[in-house]
Amino acid sequence: MNLFSISQLSQFSGIKPHTIRVWEQRYNALKPSRSEGNTRYYDNVQLRRLLNIVSLMNTEFKVSELCVMPDEKLFELINLQNGLLNINEPEEYFVSQLVAASLSYDEGQFEKVFSHCLLRKGMKETYTNVIYPLLIRIGLMWSNDTAAPAHEHFISNLIKQKLYTVIDSLPVPKHGSIKWLLFLPENEHHDIGLLFANYLIRFSGQKVIYLGNNVPLSSLKEAVKDTKPDNLLFLLVHHDFARDTQNYLNQLNIDLVTSNVFIAGNQKLIGQLNIGNNIKCLKSVEDLSQILIS
Repeated sequence: MNLFSISQLSQFSGIKPHTIRVWEQRYNALKPSRSEGNTRYYDNVQLRRLLNIVSLMNTEFKVSELCVMPDEKLFELINLQNGLLNINEPEEYFVSQLVAASLSYDEGQFEKVFSHCLLRKGMKETYTNVIYPLLIRIGLMWSNDTAAPAHEHFISNLIKQKLYTVIDSLPVPKHGSIKWLLFLPENEHHDIGLLFANYLIRFSGQKVIYLGNNVPLSSLKEAVKDTKPDNLLFLLVHHDFARDTQNYLNQLNIDLVTSNVFIAGNQKLIGQLNIGNNIKCLKSVEDLSQILIS
């Protein structure tokens, strides 16, 4: 069982620590335990309860009403809410419920919430406003050792399954369509963002050659030579040393003779690099969308 501090509950739920304390004092919303050193801590049950309260805050119930409800009633309302969602449902509902699903390895709940979100908002908005914030929260939990790496793997693989499904449902691009080659450099393994770029490009009617993650530079050179893509797109996801990444970009500029190379991902890292004139930086989903319609 994982144990959480109040600051960690705040990160996962988006509710400020002061507000969580007020809910505890006024409504007995949560019941933290105390360590031998008198430090308060919360378990998985308390975190799930908080996430359910947050998910229902934009319904007809007041926070004061939600905070005094037993867990069984909150679960009942969550299940009811799943059937009443509308296109204007706040994204926080979806993020909180998907975080809760990941913590409990609840694939059924993930499927239900994700499907509602996808049907009402579409893939692009779902990724931008729900999946991306979800991955940020799960990443925070993992980096703080308050969620096992298994939680991140569980939710990431479910998201990738969904992306593969929507990509497979798209029509085959027409002959002569603009051709993109997508890849992650060596030692880059988190490919959800790259899969989403694959979806956007395919959705626009253009062709994708998808190499996936951890692609050695030698293999990339061979693929470029064989396929002659119009555009290359790669992502930098993990926090690497700027010096090492700069060396990689320098080699890329030497080895790949093409004018249309795009980079996206970790903007903090990319901001420290001299990407050169041949590589263009994409800072958002909209940047890629604009290129696809130009």
